Amino acid sequence: MEEGQRSAKWYESILNRRTMICVFTGFASGMPLYVLFQLLPAFLRDQGVGLKEIGLFALVTFPYTWKFVWAPFLDSYTPPFLGRRRSWMLITQVLLLVSIACLGSLNPEFSIGMIAYLALAVAFFSASQDVVIDAYRREILPDEELGWGNSVHVQAYRISGLVPGALGLILADIMPWSSVFVVVALFMLVGIGMTLVIKEPDTAARLPTSLKETVTQPFIDFIKRFGWKPAITALCFMFLYKLGDNMATALSTPFYIDLGFELTEIGVVAKSSALWASIVGGILGGLWMIKLGINRALWIFGVVQVVTILGFAALSEIGANSWVLAIVISLEYLGVGLGTAAFTAYIARSTSVAFAATQFALFTALAALPRTFANATTGYIVEAVGWTDFFLICAVLSLPGMVLLWWLAPWGGDKKIEAV
Repeated sequence: MEEGQRSAKWYESILNRRTMICVFTGFASGMPLYVLFQLLPAFLRDQGVGLKEIGLFALVTFPYTWKFVWAPFLDSYTPPFLGRRRSWMLITQVLLLVSIACLGSLNPEFSIGMIAYLALAVAFFSASQDVVIDAYRREILPDEELGWGNSVHVQAYRISGLVPGALGLILADIMPWSSVFVVVALFMLVGIGMTLVIKEPDTAARLPTSLKETVTQPFIDFIKRFGWKPAITALCFMFLYKLGDNMATALSTPFYIDLGFELTEIGVVAKSSALWASIVGGILGGLWMIKLGINRALWIFGVVQVVTILGFAALSEIGANSWVLAIVISLEYLGVGLGTAAFTAYIARSTSVAFAATQFALFTALAALPRTFANATTGYIVEAVGWTDFFLICAVLSLPGMVLLWWLAPWGGDKKIEAV
């Protein structure tokens, strides 16, 4: 009887309404980002815009890094219709639908500045939607489902890129760009429909009563729940856990080219292997975390991350072999998917329900810093030591984050830090 109850709990943790909500939140959250990263550059290049100008468009994505600045206001202010979370979700989703649809109606030859402003608006609305969706997900998921729910969200986020990155480009061959952007924008109706049918979370959290409380209380709450030293240790861990992984993949395409792979090989083998391996890894990671718990998952998946980085070092020594490339990439991104699932669940667990939007935005922004660090330094390191030693350095840089697990996530069990 007891075994049957455990099986039922396992089943209910995977297939339930909360899991379906995470599918839709992931899709709605990821699609606007891929519009900016995949569809917009293709549109600009097809219209004759130079590579330098297209490269500068990466600057419009800064709201994703700085979203924690306005997150306190989304945490504390409630629009007067659908509740605190659902209202902001609906507002940002409607604004995203309209702004994405308008992007293709402008002519880059005459309105490149207006396109840049509109792309910046898309990034702002998208980052704001992420803040609210992350908070909503934290509020509806019980602690034992944080790993699985966040994993489902991340995988749906990645799969959403097929809309602007695949469907959008295919449609561009048979219809005007203005129509392509409208069709892609209409996929935001998936998020709008979800927002209208879900329920506002039931939380007993006390909302801030002043501007000062809005800004300071999320930080006070975090320090109060953890304590000063553990809080600083947790922030260091959020920066370090994915550092080696991010550095190892920052220059992956130039690495493949330097080894002698053709561009077609890179596109077909490397990119497809990376996408599906990371998706499989994320799903498996979420499932295993239901049994393992977040603490043990951080240990096991962290070790997998370190070991799979060494696969790049082996590929560097073997050279341009397509089969080895496929195996190394699949294992590496399987590790990426596993590690991301556990890491995202840890971040969610570290937030309090009362200040989920602000704390989640701050923690994810901190976790994104290694990507910036990697992009800025990896080229210099590779030129100084070569590819093989570079990947060995990346593996070593993965270890400090693992060491911090002794204090933050002891193997003996998942420590639950209660929200106040």
